[in-house]
Amino acid sequence: MKTTLIKNVTIVNENTTFKGSVLIEGELIKKVSETPIVEDGINEVVDGEGRFLIPGLIDDQVHFREPGLTHKANLRTESRAAVAGGITSFMEMPNTVPNTVTQELLQDKYDIAAEDSIANYSFFFGATNDNLDEVLKTNAKEVCGVKVFMGSSTGNMLVDNRKTLDGLFAECELLIATHCEDEETIQKNLAFYKEKYNNNIPITAHPIIRNTEACYKSSSMAVELATKHNAKLHILHISTAKELSLFDNSKPLSEKRITAEGCVHHAWFSDADYEEKGTFIKWNPAVKTASDRAAIIEAINNNTIDVLATDHAPHTLEEKNNSYLKAPSGGPLVQHALPAWLELVKKGEFTLEHIVQKTSHDVATLFQINNRGYIREGYYADLVLVDFDNDWVVNKDNILYKCGWSPFEGVQFTSKVVKTFVNGNLVYNNGEIIEGTNGKRLLFDR
Repeated sequence: MKTTLIKNVTIVNENTTFKGSVLIEGELIKKVSETPIVEDGINEVVDGEGRFLIPGLIDDQVHFREPGLTHKANLRTESRAAVAGGITSFMEMPNTVPNTVTQELLQDKYDIAAEDSIANYSFFFGATNDNLDEVLKTNAKEVCGVKVFMGSSTGNMLVDNRKTLDGLFAECELLIATHCEDEETIQKNLAFYKEKYNNNIPITAHPIIRNTEACYKSSSMAVELATKHNAKLHILHISTAKELSLFDNSKPLSEKRITAEGCVHHAWFSDADYEEKGTFIKWNPAVKTASDRAAIIEAINNNTIDVLATDHAPHTLEEKNNSYLKAPSGGPLVQHALPAWLELVKKGEFTLEHIVQKTSHDVATLFQINNRGYIREGYYADLVLVDFDNDWVVNKDNILYKCGWSPFEGVQFTSKVVKTFVNGNLVYNNGEIIEGTNGKRLLFDR
């Protein structure tokens, strides 16, 4: 088996930071040491002097658009953008075309990923108002969870029937991940703004149309249902301060039945940025106020928010460069999330150890992922080498998303991903994707 030694590197793992070495043998971490490891017989030696080694990020919410929407993105292009951003594993959402709402359609996505994804992968199964029987066939050891859109989505994926939701939460033993926005509230607000502006609604109305009330009403219903049935509930992309009252940070993550996810755009942008960025920061749920942003940052730090993700959801420039009503919500983020988190570390918003915990360790714990998310002997060698002092500017020449744009264009980051290893294989090296190996299907200890 091939062996790789990463030496003289600052290792950040399990809330500690220390100088040491990591020996990779085949797909796995063979040894983690604070003392030098003998180099004789090792195939490749990487000198990490002056750099940081962290576990690969695990992104629990992406939309890679395949099948059916591949003019925007696909598993090949976006998995490569992901590893360039230090994301070594992802969990992809079911609102593709067709929606992933049968076991056969779910398997189709796994088959594509096995051929095309350079990162490790899992796919959520999609719930609808009438597919509970299919949901209950999902294998908990091989599938990350079930996704429920308690807010608008594509196809038949808006699950707004209370009886259906009650049955799902009562019978589904898998993790239920929810998009929580109350559709009735949104439509009422939208009707008001259409009457006021006709079809010329300003983008600044987005966080008012998809407001705190819409988020809280839906999230609180999900928490109520999960509490009633003791279901395992994970609410995605928290965007408001008010929703944070629904979550409990008094228990260890492994004991929580109700958890929350935060996303990089809700920790970076606020409604003050709509004037400059326009529809390019139009997301659902919306980027809201500076006080919401501050509350989210505090909740990440005090473990009210359990994990961090991207909600990577690309659209073409032509699609996004449109009026408020015509521009779709979502944007590409996997390549730039880690540099953004590291920038916030430098600004004093977080510690590096805590970002590693929230983007790797805690995702692995929450989803019970087999042997990933930590720099531990015997675990898969999903590793990221980071230069913490390397200025660069996001521009179209260095963007790897198929859609060719980023909401971070023009931003100067001061940290850079240098190398990314997936299952012991070097897949990204100083700006170059290294082809020849594919990622693996994530497995779960449930």
